[in-house]
Amino acid sequence: MSRVVDCDRAIRQGRMAKAQQFADAATVVRDLAEESGDVADAFITLCVHAGIAAADVICCARLGRYAQGEGHHEAVDLLKTAAPGLERHLATLLGMKTKSGYSHLPATAGEVKRAGRAVEALLSEARSAHGAMG
Repeated sequence: MSRVVDCDRAIRQGRMAKAQQFADAATVVRDLAEESGDVADAFITLCVHAGIAAADVICCARLGRYAQGEGHHEAVDLLKTAAPGLERHLATLLGMKTKSGYSHLPATAGEVKRAGRAVEALLSEARSAHGAMG
């Protein structure tokens, strides 16, 4: 169940810290692997978490609220309101979540590339929105 909740500076700062932490961990995982396929699912899972946190920051900064809960459709809809066009990046990451985290199927090189691009787009906008708030 999802719900939209108000957020304040502390929540925005905490979500930004988590977005950066997950993104940094994803980079370390990818860089330390002998072959990127060895850690593709871990990389994508970390990108998903970073992307969700980044979307929360954008929504907090622009709307004063964010989607919290298990269902992610409200987060995508809310992000569309806060930053039209960026919701596709969150939807891309969320579309990879089940496969990378819960299935037996390995992620592909194309999925790794798409996840990296999606999370970077979200993080870039989150940094900008967060920085503008001071």
